[in-house]
Amino acid sequence: MSQTDFLYLMPLLILTFAVLISMLVIAAWRNHKIIYVITALSFIAAFGSLFELRTTTAYVIEPMFVIDGFGVFYIGMILLTSLLVSMLSYAYFEQREERKEEYYLLLVLATLGACVLVISTHFASLFLGLEILSISLYALIPYLRTRPRSDEAGIKYLILAAFSSAFMLFGMALVYYSTGTMVFSGLAQSIAGMQELPLLLLTGIGMMLIGVGFKLGIVPFHMWTPDVYEGAPAPVTAFIATVSKGGVLGLLIRFFMEVDGFRYPVLVTILTIVAIASMFAGNLLALMQKNVKRILAYSSISHLGYILVAFMAGNQMGVEAITFYLVAYFITSVGAFGVVAMLSDKNSDAELLEDYKGLLWRRPWTAAVFSAMLLSLAGIPLTAGFVGKFYIIAAGINDQLWLLVVMLVLNSVIGLYYYIKIIAVMFQQPETEREPIIRLRPSIYVASVGTLAVLALLLVYVGVYPTGLVQLIQNVLVSVPEIVAK
Repeated sequence: MSQTDFLYLMPLLILTFAVLISMLVIAAWRNHKIIYVITALSFIAAFGSLFELRTTTAYVIEPMFVIDGFGVFYIGMILLTSLLVSMLSYAYFEQREERKEEYYLLLVLATLGACVLVISTHFASLFLGLEILSISLYALIPYLRTRPRSDEAGIKYLILAAFSSAFMLFGMALVYYSTGTMVFSGLAQSIAGMQELPLLLLTGIGMMLIGVGFKLGIVPFHMWTPDVYEGAPAPVTAFIATVSKGGVLGLLIRFFMEVDGFRYPVLVTILTIVAIASMFAGNLLALMQKNVKRILAYSSISHLGYILVAFMAGNQMGVEAITFYLVAYFITSVGAFGVVAMLSDKNSDAELLEDYKGLLWRRPWTAAVFSAMLLSLAGIPLTAGFVGKFYIIAAGINDQLWLLVVMLVLNSVIGLYYYIKIIAVMFQQPETEREPIIRLRPSIYVASVGTLAVLALLLVYVGVYPTGLVQLIQNVLVSVPEIVAK
């Protein structure tokens, strides 16, 4: 590797060195605040190194990676989200007695895996990034082992993730047997003249999609989602809902755009069925829940179905819509789970609807932020979620995906009910007296309240003035010829 290669991989190298430094510090002196500061500084430094790459054309590190505008934007989005999650994690774990330091090692490693995914152009780097992400989550999900359902969530994710990895590996083997290449561009050249995919190659791609579908939690690979969301600590749940799924989506976009998978009717049909099933299953199952984390889990399934509508457009506008929606969804999900984390105590998370009864009267500002996040998820105007959903509908109409657009609108109406149900519970009169004001230490105050305030401002800003973000997304996609050509 050349010196230039190391420069372009600097964000990944910074995260790697941060893990090594944190390990040495933990071995010498356990201190929650020091490890948190190292973690936060590593995310900030990695994000800062992206500014050296922002004006460049696509740079290829053969045969594994390509660093282009698309990859840089997604890495930046992942790093900033991980930074916010780490801030919420500090406030969340500070009141707990468990050993906290190793948590940040796993968080940085999982972030590293997601960053590897979005710049991968080879099956080897794809699988490496996916496993770094997955193995870190194996330990993050059951991190609070004394909690009920914590070990159960970890074991379920471990077993199902192992099966999905096996499907993906076997699919890669079939694709390699059929084409003789493991590079995305090589696969695209091999199938360029084919009107229909051979059965063996189609089976291989289908098995790879099963592995990706599990990581995204879309139907019919969604059964782990509510149990894992419920059993994992609230900041980990926020990470899974955003960084983990965002990294896999970035990979899926790059792969399909590279091989032009939208030319094949069988793949289009499968993805259409999955999108519609995810929208209906997520929303209908969420209607029956009384646990806030499970409601948000089923909600995430439906939102992935919405994203697949723009994905099926298979053009630049579709990718722009997905990217914008992800930014809005990241802001909203981290904010929503941030409120859950903030209201949690050292024994359990604030996950039941009863925990939010009368929240408006007990903690008016917290209730206002949570209401804003829920309204954004529902797609109410003046929020980032509304603009993101509008962008997705525009991409679907532009490509004449009328069935998917109608299903999206119908499911948005269904989803509105369970979001309003949570808000209505918060507006009820409390059965107990108003909680006394708790004076937080400055560090915890900044980490929790400050983070939620920033997210609320971003939510409204993107919802009222989306032009800046739209122009930024359009500019970064210019350096990706596979997307611009669509």
